[in-house]
This record gives sequence, C-alpha cells and structure tokens, in this order.
Amino acid sequence: MKTANTTKQTVLVLGGTGKTGSRVAAQLTERGWPVRIGSRSANPAFDWEDTSTWEPALQGIDAVYLSYHPDLAIPGAVDTVRSFTQTAVKNGIKKIVLLSGRGEKEAQACEQIIMNSGISWTILRCAWFSQNFSEGYLLDPLLAGHVALPAGNVAEPFVDVDDIADVAIAALTTENHNGQLYELTGPRLMTFEEAVREIAEAAGRPIQYQAIPMEAYKAMLVEYNIPDDFIWLVTYLFAEVLDGRNAHLTDGVQRALGRAPRDFSDYARKTAAEGVWNA
Repeated sequence: MKTANTTKQTVLVLGGTGKTGSRVAAQLTERGWPVRIGSRSANPAFDWEDTSTWEPALQGIDAVYLSYHPDLAIPGAVDTVRSFTQTAVKNGIKKIVLLSGRGEKEAQACEQIIMNSGISWTILRCAWFSQNFSEGYLLDPLLAGHVALPAGNVAEPFVDVDDIADVAIAALTTENHNGQLYELTGPRLMTFEEAVREIAEAAGRPIQYQAIPMEAYKAMLVEYNIPDDFIWLVTYLFAEVLDGRNAHLTDGVQRALGRAPRDFSDYARKTAAEGVWNA
C-alpha cells in the first residue's frame, strides 16, 4: 500500500524545463504540489555554475528532484553534486530524488554522495531515453531522413521518459521509495538501427540508418558547430557507455510502479501520431 505524504511539500525541480524535469513539474502541479523550477530563467534563478544561486533557490524547499545538466558524466559534475548536496542538507532539505545514468562511473559516484547525505533519497538509474529521438539531438537527423551514428550492433533497453517521471513522482509524493535504487529500462533490447527502423515505420516515411566510425561522427558534429562540451559528452556515451555493459533488462519500473514499462513501439506510434517526425 502506498503511503502518501500527509502534507504536500514544496519540491525544487532541477532541470525543470528538460525532458524528465518538465514532466515531473507538470505532474506535481496537476496534483496540487507546490513546485519551484530550477533553471537560469526561473525566479529565483538556479545555475549549476553559479553557487550563489543555490541557497536562494533552496529557501522554503522540502524535497529536490536532481537532474544535472548536461550529464553526471561530465568533468567536474561529481564535485558540483557534492557541494550542492551539502548546501541542500544545510538548508533543511528532507529528500533528494536523483536522475542517474547506467554504466557511468561518475554517475555512480554521485549516487554515493546522495546515499551518504543523511537525508531521504531515491536513485533513478536510467537507460538511454526513447525521447532522445523526438526531443533531443537525434530529431534533426530523423527529419532529414538520414541518421548516422557511431553505434553498431550493441543493443540498448531504451526507457520512456514518462516512466522515469512516474517513478520520480512516486518517490517524491510518498515515503515508500525512500532508500531505493531503481534501475529503469524499457521492456526489450534494441539497436539504434532497429529503433530508427521502428520510427520510420511509425512515421510512414523512409529514414536511412548508417553506422559510422567515431572520428567521422566527431568531424560531422564539428562541421555543424556543435559545442565542444556536447561533442565530448556524446563521444563518451557512444564510445564508452554503449559498449554492451548496459545490454540487459531490469525490473526497476515494475518494482517501483507495479506495472510493466512502456514499449518503444508505443512511444514511436504515439510520437508519430503527434507529427513530430513529419518531414
């Protein structure tokens, strides 16, 4: 039986305009929970790179949904998360729900910081997002009809961001998930080529997939004036994390929510129906 919090606590949603954070904030608002968006455009503003913004954003806050931008794997993220967690605890935060990544040693170092903080916590260790194909850097290539990635036959259990948000909401609004680490995946393994094929079928238009060497991919990103830090991140994710270490399913969504995770084909059909991939 789920135990709801008797009072609706105020939640700071870091990354509140991002893929998971925007959904978490929307669900909390729908349920009547007080929400503060943590972003540079918010009031008060929150900026990971400006520590003076942290305490004002934490004033009057009970719980934090911690989504670190752009990724916990980037250099310096562990130190930043450690400093932020110390600041949060000092300011009376009672709970942190951390969005983490599978197979990233830096992300797991951040998990340990949260676990050892002395306050309530829940860890959401997630597979590659399905929504990267519709709300991220893979959308433009799909619209162009040609997706070239340094990803061959390694499979990934793509997880639906709506599932991540549902688990985050359960963790933030009840006490049942305190002290739990949920590894969240979809219900089946797919290669990037298979995922693109399903999207093409759902969208009803031809989309070509091409596996290319890492150096050619980096050169392509440079040509399109992609920022260096983003090039570093995607290179790390494709070269190191997508090496087969995450090519297995977990029961995290089932354990947290008592239901199966959403399948990639459901995501593809729903997103195609919204016209996102119309050329």
